[in-house]
Amino acid sequence: MTMRTNCFLLLAILLGLIPINNTHANDSIPKSVILYTPYTKISVSPGASIDYSIDLINNTDQLTNANLSVSGLSASWKHEMKSGGWSLSQLSVLPKEKKTFNLKVEVPLKVNKGNYHFVVYAGNAKLPLDVVVAQKGTYQTEFTTDQPNMQGNSKSTFTFSATLKNQTADQQLYALMANAPRGWNVVFKPNYKQATSAQVEANSTQNVSIDITPPANVEAGSYKIPVRAATGTTSAELELEVVVTGSYQMELTTPRGLLSTDVTAGDIKKIELEVRNTGSSLLKDIQLSANKPADWEVTFEPSKIDALKAGETSTVMATLKASKKALPGDYVTTIMAKTPEVNADAQFRVAVKTPMIWGWVGVLIIIATIGVVYYLFRKYGRR
Repeated sequence: MTMRTNCFLLLAILLGLIPINNTHANDSIPKSVILYTPYTKISVSPGASIDYSIDLINNTDQLTNANLSVSGLSASWKHEMKSGGWSLSQLSVLPKEKKTFNLKVEVPLKVNKGNYHFVVYAGNAKLPLDVVVAQKGTYQTEFTTDQPNMQGNSKSTFTFSATLKNQTADQQLYALMANAPRGWNVVFKPNYKQATSAQVEANSTQNVSIDITPPANVEAGSYKIPVRAATGTTSAELELEVVVTGSYQMELTTPRGLLSTDVTAGDIKKIELEVRNTGSSLLKDIQLSANKPADWEVTFEPSKIDALKAGETSTVMATLKASKKALPGDYVTTIMAKTPEVNADAQFRVAVKTPMIWGWVGVLIIIATIGVVYYLFRKYGRR
């Protein structure tokens, strides 16, 4: 090749008319290889875990092997690159294709508020990223629930689902406590197993189920139940609210619980009754009635109870009058107390006795019979 030809070739190369045939090493990335993610600047809280999905795009006609690395993060910012469940340090991409990998970055708990800049590299390709920490990080504990308020009747068990988060750099053993009113029962179940303490790893969370059972005679209303998770160095409190709608229950009995009596036919008997509100709601307009034998009469004093508070008892005097035609024997009288919400009843066994006058009549008849026999014996016996 002449000197003149060489000069023309050199000029053509310099002008870019003839491409230079370069041989690329595995870790030498053409400029047309790029990294892409849509989230290049985000705001997070201390202790957050950030998951980036990053595309490595190969726009060349050659196979690209890219060495992956991250620059600009301090040692306290832990990071890991993965794809297909494997940890990565190099990624291979076919010509005109792309591969996606994940970068997980752990923001430390102990961190200052501010903007943090770092760069992801794939060979010569780079992706600048920014993380804005919205607040200064502190060592603390969080005790939270998505539903702090529950409603039900007094026989319900209220189950709250809470999350205990250990935002410290050390494993913590938390004592679980509740400040509940007297008679209330609070049971903690870390990971759904009953316990009085929960062990949580550093910067980790644990589910805690909290079962709250009110006492049987609790009145309707709203009750605050503070619960607490505490160690010697850190603690957190959560206030739960239980709204008891109340239950309607009533009992009808006597002061001694005796449900039997006796009466003489045609006579009256007074029976002292007790109406008890064994529920947790106010009972109003309690009506008293009786299911009695034919020709019997039952009256009440008072005839109705206007209102009876939860846990209270009202005394009622029932007057029972047996029929004059009642034969000796046992009879059943059912006394009932009714409200629109609940009913109660008591069955009384009533033994009917013969009136005393008939007893004396019988005695007189016997005496008269003996007298007649004696007279006849005296008058006709000697004959």
